Amino acid sequence: MTDKNSSENDSAPLAGDVGFRQLQQLIREMYFEKDEARGIEGTFMWLMEEVGELSSALRGGTHQERKEEFADVIAWLATIANVAGIDLADALNEKYGSGCPGCGKFVCTCDDAEKP
Repeated sequence: MTDKNSSENDSAPLAGDVGFRQLQQLIREMYFEKDEARGIEGTFMWLMEEVGELSSALRGGTHQERKEEFADVIAWLATIANVAGIDLADALNEKYGSGCPGCGKFVCTCDDAEKP
């Protein structure tokens, strides 16, 4: 990540486990101007295209293709969150940080028919 004294070109790639906050910032640094110009609607369409590609990979792709498509879906989700002004880490912590939003437990006990 960049600090106050480094330029955009000095950003180092992320290594090891990447949290949502780090990923979202990396995506912002790489693509925000293009993403903002495309807008929420255009960016959402790209996200949906990637979800379709993930669906195809889950049905008949290789393990590597599945990995790549999962990464693409998460990257496009981070992109649209950036354009919409949503911090994914905050959103996830707020909704799931205290357990299941339905039953409030860390091992969900909601009825299988319910969408927690």
